[in-house]
Amino acid sequence: MARVLIVGAGLVGSLCAALLRRELSQRLLRVVVWDKARGAGGRMATSRSSHDPKCTADLGAQYVTRMPEYAKKHQSFYEDLLTHEVLRPLTAPVDGIVMKEGAENFVTPQGISSIPKHYLKESADADVFYDHHVTQINLKDGKWEVCINTGSSDQFDVVVLTMPVPQILQLQGDIVNIINKSQRQQLESVSYSSRYALGLFYEAGTQIDVPWAAQYISNNPCIRFISIDNKKRNIESPDIGPSIVVHTSVSFGTGHLEWDKEKVQQLILDQLKDTIPHLPKPSSIKCQKWRYSQVTKAFPGSPGQITLHKKPFLVCGGDGFVHSNFDGCIESAMTIVEALKSSL
Repeated sequence: MARVLIVGAGLVGSLCAALLRRELSQRLLRVVVWDKARGAGGRMATSRSSHDPKCTADLGAQYVTRMPEYAKKHQSFYEDLLTHEVLRPLTAPVDGIVMKEGAENFVTPQGISSIPKHYLKESADADVFYDHHVTQINLKDGKWEVCINTGSSDQFDVVVLTMPVPQILQLQGDIVNIINKSQRQQLESVSYSSRYALGLFYEAGTQIDVPWAAQYISNNPCIRFISIDNKKRNIESPDIGPSIVVHTSVSFGTGHLEWDKEKVQQLILDQLKDTIPHLPKPSSIKCQKWRYSQVTKAFPGSPGQITLHKKPFLVCGGDGFVHSNFDGCIESAMTIVEALKSSL
């Protein structure tokens, strides 16, 4: 039985695990998922209030947009998520949104991380481990020896890398020499935007009096997007406190990338007070730095995945190999699984 390691429990990694379970017999392989974070989601991150775990905020992706060119091709994926009530149509008012003709938006009632969690649940036989930060990949006795930051390691027949491309290039060990010069140049050409996200959590009963559920802002050098997150997801309840998400502009994120997070948080809060003057004081705040937010330049040709080594198989994929949206991640996961099927 081949052992497959998927590095990353974000959307692409979790969907790969689910597709492998659907399309390949469990007798053929054993799937293991490692992620350096404490939970699933990656950039589909849902954070919880330290005072009330029912009060949540999406600090990464805000909603899912189904593009018309993918509506038929990816219909089964959307139908699955809608049937399981992981997705619902976005009906709350969003100011300043620009929609492509024929596109549809969906929200996640249980938070955006419920999508990768749904796929990990579908890959029920996969072994999922968090706090596993991969640092080295070495070739040993015809298998991949994968090391994590604690110093421990394990061996696998197949390794799938789904983290942001710069993190792939930071890996040490034999992988440094396995990536050839042409591949390295192409990988180094992939670029991402950077931004900060702020989550503000409130006690139950707090009123936030604005006429919208979310708003895009074009005239502020710091803030690009604000969401009353529970309102956006249509889960307003007297028993659950509201939450607010603030996304900064890319220029602000890039300019303050190496700043102290507490200082950045205060700058964002000052700008937020100017935008919503009578905002109540939150019970807790979380500041998230997204060094790799959205892909601004994908891998040349947008192939969905590239194979770094055939025997044993080492492949990498993710939105850096296609484009940064839900449909792009589906495309990447599908191409990874097709490549893996052919190698097995």
